[in-house]
Amino acid sequence: MNPDSFHATLTEDAPPASLTAPLQALWWDAKGNWPLAHQLVDELETTDGMAVHAYLHRKGGELGNADYWYRRAGRAYYRENLSEEWTALIEGLLSKDAH
Repeated sequence: MNPDSFHATLTEDAPPASLTAPLQALWWDAKGNWPLAHQLVDELETTDGMAVHAYLHRKGGELGNADYWYRRAGRAYYRENLSEEWTALIEGLLSKDAH
């Protein structure tokens, strides 16, 4: 799957079953279901899960909590604009799935 095909799935009622939990979380976030998106990564102790968790808390206005998860993720996923960060996360996660 590439970013364009990922975007195309957003017309569906549920994400493709083949998506990882972090990608499913970003899918549900794009559909406006922040609580379900958060639930998918809330206890996911992977770098990818923590990066998406950080993004979701930042989007929710919880900057202190977001900073904690960014540190736990150990990477600089942060982008100035939330939509740019969402796109960067999607692109990075999909490129990992391609390998």
